[in-house]
Amino acid sequence: MKKLKTGFLMLLLSLALVACGSEESSSNSDNTESNGETTETAIEGDLSFYTSQPDEDAQKLVDAFKEKYPEVNVQTYRSGTEEVISKIKAEKEAGDVQADVLLVADSVTFEDLKEEDMLLEYKSEELSEIPANLVDADGMYAGTKVMATALVVNTTNVTEMPDSWNVLTEESSKGQTIMPSPFYSGAAAYNLGVLTRNDEFGWGFYESLKANETTITQGNGAVLKAVADGEKSYGMVVDFIVARAAAEGSPVELVYPSEGVPVITEPIGIMKDVENEAAAKAFVDFVLSEEGQNLAAELGYTPIRKGIEAPEGLKSIEDMKVLDADINELYQSREEDKKEFESIFGQ
Repeated sequence: MKKLKTGFLMLLLSLALVACGSEESSSNSDNTESNGETTETAIEGDLSFYTSQPDEDAQKLVDAFKEKYPEVNVQTYRSGTEEVISKIKAEKEAGDVQADVLLVADSVTFEDLKEEDMLLEYKSEELSEIPANLVDADGMYAGTKVMATALVVNTTNVTEMPDSWNVLTEESSKGQTIMPSPFYSGAAAYNLGVLTRNDEFGWGFYESLKANETTITQGNGAVLKAVADGEKSYGMVVDFIVARAAAEGSPVELVYPSEGVPVITEPIGIMKDVENEAAAKAFVDFVLSEEGQNLAAELGYTPIRKGIEAPEGLKSIEDMKVLDADINELYQSREEDKKEFESIFGQ
């Protein structure tokens, strides 16, 4: 009888151990499943996002990211590229860079930060679907869109659409042109560097713009508004905002000049002193992912990811004649270019 009782107790103990092991296995399985999703539920905390994107677009990007990572609290600072970078540089001087992720106009800006050792190397798995020439070889930043600077024309003031940048320097357009300032707009600063290094334009083009009484304003949005309102007939502006305005019924038309167009890629990168590295990498992954790139297309941008079509009214990079210049030369000479621009326009 005693042996029977002992056997019975051993059986109960064995069953208890099996149950515990099963529960532990189930718990581990649950954790593994959670971790297998790049731990979307585990990524949490604060994330500081600095950008030059329009406020509404930046907010839609953040909202879409938070649907995937609801435990991440994203704080956004938005201004023109030059002001965003000035803020970051001031924070560095104070010894406390607040930005975690940066998304601004052009690669020249990121080359500057890279030179100052302010960026974190991160080669996202999503980069396999991004053209290699639009990604930093060292993994410090990657393009997120294709944005050309082209002509915006008011269709009420102008009945015959131009096909050349030269329309901005003709007598008939005197006082009727507006463009963004390279002291505020990263795209304008990039355009300045590219166009002045192109034999077809050079500094003479900007001198002719000044002689033709071209107005300088802060950013691309102000350019579009002036042309859409009929205050000006022509403007130099990033293409996506023109296509968007035209689709909404604004009296504007987008023209890609025959000489070609400068193209920026609005890169994204992670600051070296990032406090929430996991969330920052997840944000970069999301922007470059198929989901993030489809969102970019929905917002009216030409996606940079292969296999996703440009929105109606915009050209893909394969269909553009692209004007460019050596990226290192553009980086090294940006401040000198701005000074020369200032000497011409008195900014």
